[in-house]
Amino acid sequence: MNINIKTTNISLKTETEDYLTKKLLTLKKLVDFEADNVFAQVELGKTTNHHKSGNIFMAEINLRVGKTTFRAVSKKEDLHAAIDDMKDEISRELKSKFDKQRSMERKGGAAIKNMVRGMRQNKRS
Repeated sequence: MNINIKTTNISLKTETEDYLTKKLLTLKKLVDFEADNVFAQVELGKTTNHHKSGNIFMAEINLRVGKTTFRAVSKKEDLHAAIDDMKDEISRELKSKFDKQRSMERKGGAAIKNMVRGMRQNKRS
């Protein structure tokens, strides 16, 4: 998996980069990171410098798996909270996509099984 990190209005500390990498690796059970066709573009930063109520941090990810692109954006008052929320959102998207794919495969398998059962019953008759 190739990870490209971009920062806006902040400097990237190694602890933040390690935290982000650790969070992205939790998605390993949903996506095969060893494949060459998985790319992640992550943007971290402050939305603007002029908020009166404090800093608002943004975490955005564009995850490309083969020909499919998944996107998640989060804005929170803490950068780590924004990263957590972004990871949860992209995880939901991935689970939804692969659950739909799995159910379609099962429906196809069930249709074939019913067809084979029908052929067996016709031979017995």
